Amino acid sequence: MRAYRFDTLDGPDALRLRDEPDPVPQRGEVLVRVCAASLNFRDLAMVRGRYPRPCFPGLIPLSDAAGEVVAVGEGVRAFQAGDRVMGAFHPRWFGGEMPSTIQADSYGAEADGWLAELKAVSQEAVVRIPDGLSYAEAATLPCAGVTAWTALAGPAPIRAGHSVLVQGTGGVSIFALQIARAVGASVVATTSSDGKIDRLRALGADHIVNYVAEPQWGRAVRKLAGGRGVDRVVEVGGPGTIGQSLRAVALGGEIASIGFLSTDNPGIDFFQLKTSGANFRNIAVGDRNALIEFARLVGMTGLKPVIDRVFPFEEAREAFAHLEGGGHFGKVVIRVAD
Repeated sequence: MRAYRFDTLDGPDALRLRDEPDPVPQRGEVLVRVCAASLNFRDLAMVRGRYPRPCFPGLIPLSDAAGEVVAVGEGVRAFQAGDRVMGAFHPRWFGGEMPSTIQADSYGAEADGWLAELKAVSQEAVVRIPDGLSYAEAATLPCAGVTAWTALAGPAPIRAGHSVLVQGTGGVSIFALQIARAVGASVVATTSSDGKIDRLRALGADHIVNYVAEPQWGRAVRKLAGGRGVDRVVEVGGPGTIGQSLRAVALGGEIASIGFLSTDNPGIDFFQLKTSGANFRNIAVGDRNALIEFARLVGMTGLKPVIDRVFPFEEAREAFAHLEGGGHFGKVVIRVAD
């Protein structure tokens, strides 16, 4: 099979395509012919030295993929050849508390990921693809989709009549917009590009704030949310946006902390944090059950993942460069096989 590896962690140009032996499924494993894989910001952060946890060179990158089961190992009962599946982001977190192996199992960081033509994994590490989704669409669900679902679904689920703030037009934010609208919540979206406003409106955003034109966008969001602020902030920016998120969130609302897209770190004003009255919840994507739940919602509502661009397998390096450019709207996907 062909597989990509980062021999060194000094940027996307270090990505190398190799010929390797085909994996063989062991007892309890399925062999997946990978059809599509999607990129996340974490994949860039690893090779740019910005990931907050240990990363090792020499690994196959990417945590998200979908494909077809082509063989099963001894004892496999959950799947058979021909089944369409997608990989769970955390292959051994099935529910409840995180396992102690959560980092050691991390695809692309300490364990081989999915940017290969074949992958053998435990039957517990994959989930069936909802009917109606292509492999490219399904490959976007495990990280970005589940992260957005976890941010909105619990422990205090967003319901009809609630308000949600989403930041930018990356995968998590677009999924959060779609999920919030599907359950009847209103959405305020931020963007730096007036050219994306119409697309955000088409997806259901009720209000849009250009955070370049409106540097104090937190106050603008609070005003748009009836003067009380939003019930949930899907916080993807991190240190550079948390201050404005605290201005945007309602008293007793929640900031679901997901990412660290911004590099600027001005620090957090303790008194602003305290007086906001907001709850702060750290999101680590979600467990396998969250993927099953989200896949059920996708199947029932007909939600369609928004894909910015699909690159052929041979242009994987260009896919990384496109994501790093920051102009994408939705997910960037690599087609591995038809």
